[in-house]
Amino acid sequence: MTEHPFDRLYGQILVRKSADPDKSYTAKLLKEGVAKCAKKVGEEGVEVALAAVTGDKRERICESADLLYHLCVLWVASGVDPADVYAELGAREGRSGLDDKAARKGIVR
Repeated sequence: MTEHPFDRLYGQILVRKSADPDKSYTAKLLKEGVAKCAKKVGEEGVEVALAAVTGDKRERICESADLLYHLCVLWVASGVDPADVYAELGAREGRSGLDDKAARKGIVR
């Protein structure tokens, strides 16, 4: 079975965690901590949203790739394993997003 691209990216980020922050952007981000990594995810999310309404398809693709990269960096910084995210997504399959949202708010549908 082929390794998921997200797993390969996550593995590369784990390796770069021990790299020289002066020579690796990833190592620099990780050294700056969870808050900096989270800020970058927020910035990239906004850039994806803006590209969705103002950019061309190539820009949406590039900004989406940036967002996914920064999300993986945040996962490494905060100790989240992609397998746990995949499991959560799997657990949500077949359930209505509206029902899940209502349940979190204590609303019976």
